[in-house]
Amino acid sequence: MNLQTIIDKLQLNVLTQASDFSSVTPNGGYTADLLSCVMAGAKNGTIWVTLQAHMNIVAVAAMLDVAAVIITENAKPDPATIAKANEQGIILLSTPKASYEICGKLWELNLR
Repeated sequence: MNLQTIIDKLQLNVLTQASDFSSVTPNGGYTADLLSCVMAGAKNGTIWVTLQAHMNIVAVAAMLDVAAVIITENAKPDPATIAKANEQGIILLSTPKASYEICGKLWELNLR
């Protein structure tokens, strides 16, 4: 399943610059808000679900080369964070839904 399909089915808001999301194929998911846990547990190419929205998520996402970051619960990154994500090629998505609900929906979409 490609990222564009996930964006559409979960009604996610794209925060970073548009790109060919249909060419991005996530290979799993990871959920955590503690950055050290993400660094230890998330894998290359996964979707990271978090309610964190500060600049450090971009650095961690870039280091791990995640497919995208879904920021939940209406948390909003500031313009500098979005600009840094664009510079680093990190896709930031957002939703008003809780992390728990987004993870359940990703699981239903067979993203394991």
